[in-house]
Amino acid sequence: MTRRVLGRQASFLTAAAIVAHTIWTSAAPALSYPLYAEQWHLTTFTTTAIFAVYPVFVVVVLILFGNLSDHIGRRETMLAGLAFSAVGSLIFAIAPDVDWIFFGRAFMGVGVGLSAGPSAAAVVEFSPPHRVGQAGSATAAAQGFGMMAAALIGGALIQYAPLPLRLNFAVLTAVLLGLIAVTWFMPNHTASRAAGRWRPKVPSIPNGVFAVFVASTAAVSGAYVLGAMTLSLGAQVARDVVASSNALVNGGTIALFALASALATIPARKLAAGRVILSGGMTAIVSSALLALAAIEHSLSLYMLAQLGAGAAYSWLLLGGLSLINGHLPVTHRAATLSALFLVAYLAQAVVALSLGKIATFYGLTTAVDIGVVTIAVLALVTLLLDLVRQKTSLKRSRKAP
Repeated sequence: MTRRVLGRQASFLTAAAIVAHTIWTSAAPALSYPLYAEQWHLTTFTTTAIFAVYPVFVVVVLILFGNLSDHIGRRETMLAGLAFSAVGSLIFAIAPDVDWIFFGRAFMGVGVGLSAGPSAAAVVEFSPPHRVGQAGSATAAAQGFGMMAAALIGGALIQYAPLPLRLNFAVLTAVLLGLIAVTWFMPNHTASRAAGRWRPKVPSIPNGVFAVFVASTAAVSGAYVLGAMTLSLGAQVARDVVASSNALVNGGTIALFALASALATIPARKLAAGRVILSGGMTAIVSSALLALAAIEHSLSLYMLAQLGAGAAYSWLLLGGLSLINGHLPVTHRAATLSALFLVAYLAQAVVALSLGKIATFYGLTTAVDIGVVTIAVLALVTLLLDLVRQKTSLKRSRKAP
């Protein structure tokens, strides 16, 4: 019996949905952290450690399996990733104590580590032939919608539905099982299979794209650190610093981040990657200053404005970084190189989340926010400088070329 196979457009949408799941899965516990802290008497460091376990496992999986889908195909690798994510979400739904939460977070990290690179590569490969260059914007928009779903659906279920610590994850588990069913019908393909048998290998960078890789990775890492601030501390900042106790309102502020992230891809689609990265870096600096001011003034309106700016900055840094690297990658190393990029970005996210959690525990949440703001501003400046160096190097090479 022949298995029914999805067409190009349906496969593109499915790949984008898998990209969205990587952020929805990451963000799903964000609004639950204050509830876990109350119920199990956890410190801020412990709640941020719950967040940080996820990118740590993502990094481990990317190191070992970053090139897997270049050998066995996107579909099989993404199915494995979705299965791990679903198990992790199910563990959250039934967790009796914080130890189970850490196990669930580890499974989520493995799931996202397996599917992040292949889903981003699949978005490129299943894009319409005349729109392959816009795959980066599709990936950024999908991540924005994933975060929005986590914030609004999670916020509503936590605030107004029964079982506030469980129903959110039961719904996510059901969504992931449905996505597994759809993914089963995707064609198992890559643009071009890598030669030789697969074996675990640290993600590598093809010759000739190092400068582009560094600039792209800096941009995506800056975006992910912005995401770490929002997802690991956002709900507690809204609750403790801005003094909002409603989970849906707090989820709404995170949803503003996601909405701005999704909408920001629209005007940036036709811009050069360098200009998009410039816009993202400058906006990150401004939104970071607004966030610090919101913490000082205990202003929900300023906090919401900072979230809008941070969401746009996240999208532009992510879109600019992905568009830049996608335009320079050989097809046989696409997933492996994207996995190397995500490895660095997730590692930066884990380090920042754990560090800010430690600072918040010992010196207070406001201090952690201030240091996080400075960190984001510095990363944004470094990103802008690296991309400027990359552009100058590219210009010199083009002038020397015959």
